[in-house]
Amino acid sequence: MARHGAGTPFLLRLSLLLLLCPGGTLGCASVAVGSPVVPLGSAVTASCTIQSELCRGLEQGKVWITWMLDNEPVAGSQRRGPGGTEVSNLTLPQFNRTQAKLWCWVEWNGTKQRVGMAEIRAGYPPAKPFNLSCILNLSDYGLTCQWEQGADSHLPTSVALKCAGSRAQAVTGCTPQGGRSHCTVPRRLLQLYRQMEIWVSATNALGMAESEHLCIDPMDVAKLDPPALQSIQSIPFQTDCVALAWEVARSNAHMELQCELRYRAPEDPAWALVTGIVGQAGTTQCCGFLFGTQYHFQMRCRRSSARGYWSEWSPGRNYTTHEKAPVGKLDAWWSAQPAGAGGRLEVQLRWKAPRRWEANGRVLGYRVTLSPRRRGRDPPTVCNTTHTQCNFSAPTGTRKVYLSAYNAAGESAVTEVVLLERKGQPLAGLWAVPGGEHSLWVRWEAPPAPVAAYILEWQRVSSELGHCSACWQMERDGAATAALIRDGIEPFQRYNISVYPLYKDAIGVPVHTAAYSKQKAPSYAPKLHLKSISKSDAELCWDPLPVEMQNGFITSYTIFWANSTAEVSSAAVNPSLSSFVIRELKPSTLYKVHIMASTAAGGTNGTSLTLVTTVLDDIEIQFLFLTLGLIFVLLILLLICFQKNGRVKQQFWPSVPDPANSSLGKWVPAELQQEPLQVPGVREPGLATISTVTVLERAAGKQPSTWAKEPAMETAGTFPALPQPYVRQERPGTPGRGWAAAEPCRGPGGSGETVQYARVVGDGYKGQQHAPPRLYLRSSSTQPLLLDPSPSPKPYENLWFHGAGCPGVGGYPEEPPATFPLLQGLRISGAEEFHECRTF
Repeated sequence: MARHGAGTPFLLRLSLLLLLCPGGTLGCASVAVGSPVVPLGSAVTASCTIQSELCRGLEQGKVWITWMLDNEPVAGSQRRGPGGTEVSNLTLPQFNRTQAKLWCWVEWNGTKQRVGMAEIRAGYPPAKPFNLSCILNLSDYGLTCQWEQGADSHLPTSVALKCAGSRAQAVTGCTPQGGRSHCTVPRRLLQLYRQMEIWVSATNALGMAESEHLCIDPMDVAKLDPPALQSIQSIPFQTDCVALAWEVARSNAHMELQCELRYRAPEDPAWALVTGIVGQAGTTQCCGFLFGTQYHFQMRCRRSSARGYWSEWSPGRNYTTHEKAPVGKLDAWWSAQPAGAGGRLEVQLRWKAPRRWEANGRVLGYRVTLSPRRRGRDPPTVCNTTHTQCNFSAPTGTRKVYLSAYNAAGESAVTEVVLLERKGQPLAGLWAVPGGEHSLWVRWEAPPAPVAAYILEWQRVSSELGHCSACWQMERDGAATAALIRDGIEPFQRYNISVYPLYKDAIGVPVHTAAYSKQKAPSYAPKLHLKSISKSDAELCWDPLPVEMQNGFITSYTIFWANSTAEVSSAAVNPSLSSFVIRELKPSTLYKVHIMASTAAGGTNGTSLTLVTTVLDDIEIQFLFLTLGLIFVLLILLLICFQKNGRVKQQFWPSVPDPANSSLGKWVPAELQQEPLQVPGVREPGLATISTVTVLERAAGKQPSTWAKEPAMETAGTFPALPQPYVRQERPGTPGRGWAAAEPCRGPGGSGETVQYARVVGDGYKGQQHAPPRLYLRSSSTQPLLLDPSPSPKPYENLWFHGAGCPGVGGYPEEPPATFPLLQGLRISGAEEFHECRTF
């Protein structure tokens, strides 16, 4: 039961679809509209009727009717009609679609279904065709007509070409295919040499329109075949005229024709037209042609009795007129300068090629002479060239040169070129403005003096210098204040322009200006370079743009810089500068900088430069390094002082050397040098000076030598004999200085043992007052010295204060040993203090 109940709604829906489907067997629903085609923007009415008795399943329950215009719901009114029908009416006040479908929907028990549809089209009545024209083709005598349709009506429209004879009814001549606006009426429907009426008819559901009726004789609109040019030749004696001959087409031979001739040279911008030529004549003459010029000729014809169509232009034919010697004066311009040694003048002469009506043919060359041509002989030629310039050397003082052009027919009259000095008055003012992308208007203010002509020079500014011999022109009108220059002018390129006023006896000083025919933004911006940087400033520099890349006058450079926090600043720089200093920067900060080059037509940005400001300025860094250097030097000095403490100490507290403990005790020089004597009283204060050193040494088992005048007796041992080279006697006349012989001295207790001892006589230390010389004695032996019971020697002992002295003459050695090289530096003084002891 549950499954049966669930399937009941489905069956009801299926039965409803079958019963209400349009085209169903019962047809219980219908849709009607007021008109299926309506003018665009007008109102549309429609109704939908549902007959419930014809639709099983709809007898019970309420039926709802709704509307859809394409996919858009629209509201209608519903009522109950006669015979148990349900009727819904719909009114669309303004139908703005060219085509749409109107649907009627039924909703019953929650189910919606389309039950009817009507298609509605909207548009306009057909537009009136216009510009109707026809042409008769003599090859098949078909009349081809064409027209223009006018505005689209948005509705299907049928178009037909109608034609009617003078006594015949209108018939459809032809129907265009595929929406075209032309068709051809066949020969069988035409009446030649009679007037016919022809028009275009356009019809659609909203109406019909016709074009203007065209009344013509088909032969009047016939398009003839073109004639054929047979020959062209110059007429003798009339050198500027030519004779032409032609032949008309065979299809046109029985007609009276009117023809036209046109011609032009390759340099001419337009054709020259000759009218009023009778076609049947077959020949004609035309004059006014230039000599030595190639022309292109063409011809066409039409019927003389009608304003019909011209035939196509005949195939072209070229002809070159015969030449004649050039005429007229040549425009010349020059520059001259001394050639140095030799008294010559270097001249550069430039000229313009003669104009076409002056050349009278193809110019073969130009000739320059220093004197005019005389009858019977030609002057020497300094230049014969096919170019329009010549460089030659002339004698100093040459004032005139003569220029002429020649072709195959002869040579022109000479043009006298006077080499005037350039010292005349200049123009009062000069400026230039664009005249177009390939031209410049040059305007000037005339000088006070009368001017015969003007010379205009211009040259493209380039990083690669070059000379353009064609970039000049002469303005022969002395009253002119403007001229248009075209030769070699290109957009986005700079040109330097100079104007020279030409006077009767001089040439004026030139005035210069620069101009562009058209400007745009530079091709690229300069590349920035960092020149220097500190903690608050950064100096930037850049190379100027090449002139070819500027594309206009640089009006300014703009420098932009931004830090990491996107704080952007900018500054405009004069275009004449190539460097800029950015100030008030933050220390130790990263910046990104770029430059923009601008002209009057726009600007171009360059690549970005990244820089980082320093922490300190250069002066601060120098001061810091200087301070650190001074500190380092002081530290080095202190370290040296600490390492050399002994030497420093020696300077203030000198120490007395100990010869007995020196390793140089055994070193004996070959000869001891005697030092000059110094008086103790006049010596400068200094370190202590050792005056006298006496060394005694006993050698066991050897015989002592005589050390004094009286030999001493040896009991237990003898003193060794000292070699003579080691002993220096005191010379006469030098008392108190020098070496003395060593004398024996008894040991303690009067024994015969000899001991080693030293006698030192020294001065006072530096800064001390002079005192009597002191005697120091030190023994290097193990025997007691001077009755000292101690087995080891004491430090230096002053024997002077103990009252010790030599016991006798034989108590001291007569000559000192020379075994201590250190004795060389000892100064001997104070010998008088030793009384009877021999001093040295």
